[in-house]
Amino acid sequence: MSVTPDQEPIVLTGIGMIASNGRDRESVWSAVRQGRSNIQWLENLRGIPDRMMIGATVPMGDLQGQLKMIPLCHHATREALTDAALDMQAIDLTRFGCSICAHMGDTGNIPVRDESEYANDIHPWWQQWLPNTACAHVAQHYGLGGPRTSYSTACASSLICIQSAMRMIRDDQADIALAGGADAIDPLFAAGFRRMGVLAKHDDPNLACRPFDANRNGFVMGEGAAVLVIERLSHALRRGARIYAELRGEHALAQAHHVTSLDTESESLVRLIHDTLRKSMMKAEEVGYINTHGTGTEMNDLAEMQGIRTALGDAADHVCVSSTKSAVGHLVNAAGGIELALTALALRDGYAPPTTNLAEPDPACTINCLPGRGLLHGDKLQHAMKVAVAFGGHLVGIALSRWNDPAHARTALQLDAAGREIAAAIRRAA
Repeated sequence: MSVTPDQEPIVLTGIGMIASNGRDRESVWSAVRQGRSNIQWLENLRGIPDRMMIGATVPMGDLQGQLKMIPLCHHATREALTDAALDMQAIDLTRFGCSICAHMGDTGNIPVRDESEYANDIHPWWQQWLPNTACAHVAQHYGLGGPRTSYSTACASSLICIQSAMRMIRDDQADIALAGGADAIDPLFAAGFRRMGVLAKHDDPNLACRPFDANRNGFVMGEGAAVLVIERLSHALRRGARIYAELRGEHALAQAHHVTSLDTESESLVRLIHDTLRKSMMKAEEVGYINTHGTGTEMNDLAEMQGIRTALGDAADHVCVSSTKSAVGHLVNAAGGIELALTALALRDGYAPPTTNLAEPDPACTINCLPGRGLLHGDKLQHAMKVAVAFGGHLVGIALSRWNDPAHARTALQLDAAGREIAAAIRRAA
C-alpha cells in the first residue's frame, strides 16, 4: 500500500544557528547546555540613551546600511545547508520551498528628507522595507522555486513558518524546504517593549532574565537566527541524509482574549497541546521535554505552567520543561525557530537543557523547570514539544521525535569538550 504525500513523515536534516552566545549551531547549543548567556548593555541604538536597556546582541561588523536580519539569516542558512550535506545541483529547485519569518523593515532613513543622501547607499531602504525581505533574499540567492511564505505573527512567526513549510510538503507543493528566521533588535520594538514594562532589569545583564523564578521581572531582547532544512522522508533517504528528528505534528490556534495579556485559565493552551499531541499520535506520558515560550514575565510563566499541567494531567509530574530565552535572549520573530532547533538538539543528545538563572522557582510553577542545571536522559528522551504563546493571541505547537535509525540518525560527533562528556554519559546510561 503506497504512502500519499500527506501521510509521509517529515524529517529535520539540517540546522544552522547564530546567537549572542555562539556563532554556530554547536557553540550556541553548548552555551545553552552550560547556562551561559552573553547579554550586555545596549549602546548606539537610535533614539534610546546608551546603557538604558540590555540585550543579547550579535556583532556583524560593518553592515554598510544593510538590514541586519539579512546577513544573520544568510549565516544560519549556509550552516543549515552544509549541515544537511545538500548537493544543490542534484536537487529539484522547483520543489524546494522557503518559509522565513517576517521582520521589521528598514526604518533607519525615515527622518531623511533630502533624497541625495541616498546616493551612496549600497543597500537602499526601499529594497529592505518589506517584512519578507530576508525570506526573499535567501530564496533568491539559492534559486529556490518552490512555495515561498513569510509570516508576521509576533513571537510565533518563525514557528508558524516552520509549520507552513511542513504543510507545503504535506500538500505536495515541495519535497524539501528552508524554514525559520532571523531577527535583530529594532529601536521601535525596543522602545515599545520598554514602554510596556516587560523588559528585565538587573545590575548584571546576564542575570536579568529568569523565567519561572520568584524574582523574575521580564525578558531580554535578543538577536540571531535559526534556519532548518526539513524534507519528506523518502527524499531524505534517497540522498542518504543524516536525520535529527521527525517533525511529528503541528497545530496553531488563537487565544481570543487580549492583544498582549494572556488567558489566566489557559484554556487555549490546553487545547493547543491536546490537538498537537493528537495530530502527532503521541500520548501525554510520552513527552519527555517541552521547550516553553518562557518569557520571564509573571503572566506568561504562570499561564504556561497551568496550561501544561492541565493538558498533561498526571504526566506533568514527570515531564521536564525549560525556557532557553534566558540564555539566548528573546529573538521575537525568530524565537520559535531557534527554540525548536534547540529542542531537536536536546533529542539528539538525550539532554534537556536548563533554565538559566532559575535560582528560586516560583512555588506556583509546579513542574520541573530544570533550575540552573539540565537533565541527562540518554536515549530515554524520545519525544519533545515546542510551544509558542505570542502577542496577538497566536499559539503554536510542534511535536518532534528522536530519529533512532542508526543508518541515518544524527550523532553528537561535532560536540565540544562539554558535549563529548555528555555523549559519554549517554553511552554509560545506555
